[in-house]
Amino acid sequence: MLVIGIAGHELDARERDWLQHDACAGVILFTRNFASRAQVAELAAAIREAAPRPQLLCVDQEGGRVQRFRDGYSALPPLDVFGRHYAQDPRGALAAAREHAWLMASEVLASGVDLSFAPVVDLGRGNLAIGDRAFAADPEIVAEFTRAYVEGMHSAGMAATLKHFPGHGSVREDTHFDAAVDDRPLEAIRNEDLVPFAAGIEAGADAVMLAHVTYPQVDPEPAGYSKRWIDDILRGEMRFRGVVFSDDIGMAAAHSAGGVGARIHAHLDAGCDVVLVCHPELAEESLAAVAGRSLNTMALTGLIGRGALGWDGLLADGRHGRARDGLGGEGVA
Repeated sequence: MLVIGIAGHELDARERDWLQHDACAGVILFTRNFASRAQVAELAAAIREAAPRPQLLCVDQEGGRVQRFRDGYSALPPLDVFGRHYAQDPRGALAAAREHAWLMASEVLASGVDLSFAPVVDLGRGNLAIGDRAFAADPEIVAEFTRAYVEGMHSAGMAATLKHFPGHGSVREDTHFDAAVDDRPLEAIRNEDLVPFAAGIEAGADAVMLAHVTYPQVDPEPAGYSKRWIDDILRGEMRFRGVVFSDDIGMAAAHSAGGVGARIHAHLDAGCDVVLVCHPELAEESLAAVAGRSLNTMALTGLIGRGALGWDGLLADGRHGRARDGLGGEGVA
């Protein structure tokens, strides 16, 4: 099944048609789709009203430089702030990360959006795409933060998505623009990058997003196209039973599988449940590519947000103000 991107602040007629397609299971929103809290809520409602089945509405609202909704939302710091705090006060750093998760998730849910793809549990080891999005370089410390962050998101009523499996942090290249190859043996990856993923799965994480990285000592295919990584390791060895997302098939590192249709089928054939098609210009071709394929779009219904207060209820909740102030945020407009 597919989660697609749309172009602007409102649905157009062509996008309404896309939502009718049997393979369309959700929409991912970006800065291009955001004008205000009220507008996002209206857009979310319009998507749900236009679609003939439940839709999963998603966003990347991590904090720092990856925060798609800003005006009217708390200014969320990047995750490495907590890793730096950990050296002086481990317990306080973990508590702050937990509140960051709750605050982020609560504001997204209050907007009518179900899921923020978080947390990043890659190791902070100099990757150009990850940078300050990572908690820390040490796998055991990242594992502690992963548990805390999953708990915080769950307490807000949002599913947690671990990304980018099996670990994007130990290569230099940014997969938005370049192919990335991590030539370490599996045992090294198990002892380092997989440690936070194992912790997050144990903590009850609901979904995992794959990395567009190739690990040739494990499998010649990138992780998102790899049965070895998805079926054997993630679902077999690590016993993950949740939803597996691809990363965006529009990224440069995804092109190794071929054209749009080939990329989608490679991901689905390898065991991904959901393929992200973030660029609207690829949506029509992507939907056509999976026509007639057997897909279970209802698998995502468990990720649809639960327990959202709405903005009035959230702003009246004392925890919101305390969490915002405790993180040093700029508050809500």
